[in-house]
Amino acid sequence: MSLKGKTIGFGLTGSHCTYSEVFPQMQKLMDLGATVVPVVSYTVQKTDTYFGEAAEHLKKIEEITGEKLISTIPEAEPLGPKRPLDCMVIAPLTGNSMSKMANALTDSPVLMAAKATLRNQSPVVLAISTNDALGLNGVNLMRLMATKNIFFVPYGQDDPVKKPNSMVARMDSLVETIEAALEFKQVQPVIIER
Repeated sequence: MSLKGKTIGFGLTGSHCTYSEVFPQMQKLMDLGATVVPVVSYTVQKTDTYFGEAAEHLKKIEEITGEKLISTIPEAEPLGPKRPLDCMVIAPLTGNSMSKMANALTDSPVLMAAKATLRNQSPVVLAISTNDALGLNGVNLMRLMATKNIFFVPYGQDDPVKKPNSMVARMDSLVETIEAALEFKQVQPVIIER
């Protein structure tokens, strides 16, 4: 499926270590002719880390997409009825945001954008990055996997020895996952070796 002319919401949550893998995928969507609507969590907006300063990340996102960031819940809500998306992506999706989404909590712009998209019965693509996917958050991951119109970028353990509960999506599979999700299909296999 061609992504040219599609409007893709692109939500980012606080897994700062994966931004270097995520930004090229955002650029790839732009190169394929999609309109990318960036949505950022409060953590992305405010947190400086070893992996870069928040202001630098926000500037890069706006440079890639050419769009103003959606940074509040009221700004994200119209992505439902007033400004519908063809697909909403969350990459990376932290364990914290994953647990909230699985339990219907909407406390960030990214989660509001995802909820608004699901309300329209459009696909939501999740690219997880969490140290707790095989721990307490496992139940939340499985709840989302069983939810209609939610699709996953293939994921696997990133460090089975040092971080046995950690799983991260293969970010370079994002575009093919979106293409399949737009046809309401899940890319297989979902669980991979990284």
